[in-house]
Amino acid sequence: MIIYVDADACPVTIREILFKAAERKKIQVILISNRLVKHPPSKFIQSVRVSDGFDVADQEIVDRCEAGDLVISADIPLAADAIAKGAHVLSPRGERFTPENIRQRLNMRDFMDTLRSSGVHHGGPPPLSPRDRKEFADHLDRILAQI
Repeated sequence: MIIYVDADACPVTIREILFKAAERKKIQVILISNRLVKHPPSKFIQSVRVSDGFDVADQEIVDRCEAGDLVISADIPLAADAIAKGAHVLSPRGERFTPENIRQRLNMRDFMDTLRSSGVHHGGPPPLSPRDRKEFADHLDRILAQI
């Protein structure tokens, strides 16, 4: 298993949890972004910088991930593509995307896009809470226990 991180949008506290897990489980974590993302020196942690552009990092993750890998991202279309390849997907808030729930999430995302394009603004997600971090860490531990 390799853990691929959509690092442009991944909160620092979540990356820190992943860095600790990489060392503890001796598992490869690859941060993919279109900007420089700092990480501690480790033979288990790698940063890949891709060119600027819409969804370039997302496409790089989809191209690289394979069945059984873990993708960390809140991006619903990226999650759907990774799931279609057999990867596990976990959001930074600890939500596990699955083949059973991803279609509903895509539909809700499309609905919200339609609302935004018609001028309805509902604001963004709330800041990451301690509960979100705990949910993420708990789900990550459960996934990593399977390997």
